[in-house]
Amino acid sequence: MEHTWRWFGPNDPVTLAEVRQTGATGIVHAMHEIPNDQPWPLEAVLERKAVIEAAGLTWSVVESIPVTESIKRGDAGRDAAIETWIASLRSVAAAGIDVVAYNFMPILDWTRTDLRHRLPDGAWALRFDQEAFAAFELEILRRPGAEADYTEAERARAREVYDELGQEGREELTRTVIAGLPGSEEHHTLDTLRAAIAAYDDVPESALRANLAHFLRVVVPVAEELGVRIAIHPDDPPRPLLGLPRVVSTAQDAREVLAASPSPSNGLTFCTGSYGVREDNDLVAMAREFASHIFFAHLRSTVREEDPRTFHEGNHIAGDVDMVGVIAELVREERRRAAADEPGPRIPMRPDHGHQMLDDQRRTTNPGYPLIGRLVGLAELRGVETAVRALLG
Repeated sequence: MEHTWRWFGPNDPVTLAEVRQTGATGIVHAMHEIPNDQPWPLEAVLERKAVIEAAGLTWSVVESIPVTESIKRGDAGRDAAIETWIASLRSVAAAGIDVVAYNFMPILDWTRTDLRHRLPDGAWALRFDQEAFAAFELEILRRPGAEADYTEAERARAREVYDELGQEGREELTRTVIAGLPGSEEHHTLDTLRAAIAAYDDVPESALRANLAHFLRVVVPVAEELGVRIAIHPDDPPRPLLGLPRVVSTAQDAREVLAASPSPSNGLTFCTGSYGVREDNDLVAMAREFASHIFFAHLRSTVREEDPRTFHEGNHIAGDVDMVGVIAELVREERRRAAADEPGPRIPMRPDHGHQMLDDQRRTTNPGYPLIGRLVGLAELRGVETAVRALLG
């Protein structure tokens, strides 16, 4: 596999020089400074690529070209927004980058309630606490109709959690949920979040699926023409949030994505942490079934807690994901591609959402993207891959 590292640009506290020392050879990056509704100029992409290459690294994957809310809702601005997305895709292809990740989660991208959950060894992990999220939704956001999504006991517990948090805790929870985590495409206040949710009142799950299918039918032929493979990231957490549908959470969802526009350019970002939150997702079986359409892998593991809707980020090779089994399937697929002389036989993978530990607790890094925690994860994953290759012969 190609060992990659997510880098957020010149202002990322983790420098390219540090990335090179981790053993990663590829960079996963996006033009975060360009507004979502504007195309990426080829000149800007080439300039950023040159910066990465000057550090002795390769820009291997674009993560992500933002899919705007207009596209997800299917409103009057959809067609123009898709053309903007395609314009960015053309710039990426002209720069020689052939894997593009994206997601289709309404409004909020990956969501957590705690950025510094303390583990027994003293490291900090990202965590999604269902009770805290209920307190946010019911008592802070006060989303209309939210009460119907919770039992009486859950509503009572949410009120208790809200009271226990105090004012400072409520403000911190709000910032964590809505202020925008790394890679998120929008930054909200409570008022703008309420308005954004209301804009989806006429977009049920069936409509969101139809809008994703429409997007794919338009962009996948262009990607195939350009020799680019696009890879959708699963929902995180993989279930509806804030009364909004989510449609890339299960194996069946992945099948529908691939069936919407069958093509060697239509595929998946196989995020084991996101899919792995659901106990009904068999990650090894999914890796085997979708192997030929896995263009990019996020290898991390989550740990479901007593309430399985609550989870935290585990060690990369521990938790609820059979990482050895997943990596074995990816290695087999790489060998199949190489034997068939298919383009892009190596699957880019990166460690994701590392624990904040040691000196990282004394430096400010993007939540989920510390230096040392990801370095540990990458070392563990590389070790598993080496062992798997030896055992497979």
